[in-house]
Amino acid sequence: MSKYIIHGGKPLNGEVIIRGAKNASYKQIIASMLTDEPVELTNIPQISDVRITSSIAESLGAEFKPVGEHGLIIQTKEIKSSEVPSGAGEKSRTSFIFTGPLLARTGKITFPTPGGDKLGERPLDRLFACLEQMGTVVEINENGCTLTAANGLTGTDFTFNKPSHTSTEVILMAAAMAKGKSVIRNAACEPEIDDLIEMLNGMGARIERDKETPTIIRIEGVEKLHGTSHQVISDRNEAVTFICAALATKGSISILRIEPQIIETFLRTIEKMGAKVNRGKDEVFIQWIGPLKAVDIETEPEPGFMTDWQALFSLVLTQAVGVSSVIERIYPQRFQHIGLLNQMGAKTKLFQPEIANPETYYHFNPESDKPEFMHGVKIYGPCKLKATNLKVADLRAGATVTLAALMAEGESTVEGVEYIERGYEKLAERLTQLGASINYIKVNGN
Repeated sequence: MSKYIIHGGKPLNGEVIIRGAKNASYKQIIASMLTDEPVELTNIPQISDVRITSSIAESLGAEFKPVGEHGLIIQTKEIKSSEVPSGAGEKSRTSFIFTGPLLARTGKITFPTPGGDKLGERPLDRLFACLEQMGTVVEINENGCTLTAANGLTGTDFTFNKPSHTSTEVILMAAAMAKGKSVIRNAACEPEIDDLIEMLNGMGARIERDKETPTIIRIEGVEKLHGTSHQVISDRNEAVTFICAALATKGSISILRIEPQIIETFLRTIEKMGAKVNRGKDEVFIQWIGPLKAVDIETEPEPGFMTDWQALFSLVLTQAVGVSSVIERIYPQRFQHIGLLNQMGAKTKLFQPEIANPETYYHFNPESDKPEFMHGVKIYGPCKLKATNLKVADLRAGATVTLAALMAEGESTVEGVEYIERGYEKLAERLTQLGASINYIKVNGN
């Protein structure tokens, strides 16, 4: 298991360039398989989620040609298999996303139960309900799922009971080549989805988000898609990570190649706390200029406070003056990082929010919840974190304790770096360029 050995206690200062978005890049690799023509993607991050997705795509018939460090030309002349391999598919949460191109081009897909972070179940019922309306037969057993559209996909008018980021994207891919028109209501509104729409339209799809009601997306199916060239949107989660690094270590960082509007909710939150924020056209400057004030947040779908931000933001809250609260509404279990921060000296208290109607308030399915899962945490600050040795088991918790170790004076060890590398390209190297002291010990095979 690879690890970081970190000597903390120094403020981070300097500039950092944001890479392409994890949550857009691997899905666009999958979307390229909707056509038999070449698709060029640029601004692809060098992360393990991209590598795993690419290996699955290759097993299904895609051919890859690297273009520089962050570019790929992908061509899938034919789909050679409609079965996502169990090994890579079980390790990745991407397996079911191949549903779009495989159903569109072959009428069938079999995939294993998706894996990924330990955040609780990732329900697919909303996705399956829409696909069934489009003419798909869904079979589920202990080994995974088989979806069949023997007569092809047909456009439909479907309303998600709760918005779903990834399900919206899969339906966009499927509907792009379905017969007739589709309307998706209560669709998710994340910028990564709009980036996928831009890519698909560049391939000849006819997709439009309603200007007055953005949660409505209309798709007119086409018979065939063609190749295109597309630049992947920048990673807003990575941008927020470096912003939190600046605030947590009482430093200042210029975040380059990021459109401030896609993280505006976060920027307004830290301004409210007392951080200095300067916005540019495609950059933002962040500086700690004095003690931050406590704040209360709830995670929500776009345009709300993103769930992927809350672990990193919880670290910043350990240094805010007063009592802050975080309520997690997207996943039933996403406070693994709190126990790790407590080991380093954070003062927190998990609690169950008093909610009149949990079924409508929370965005996860009720059956995914358990009585022992807490959905709120109070964070008391400021507190001094101590160096320690930690093992991580998910992406954002890994990034969070890495930044925590940079705050703590002395030597810390963070094991499980493989999880961090799922979504961050050369994180240790880039933090080191900002003044961090990190020794990255990489174990072969990880």
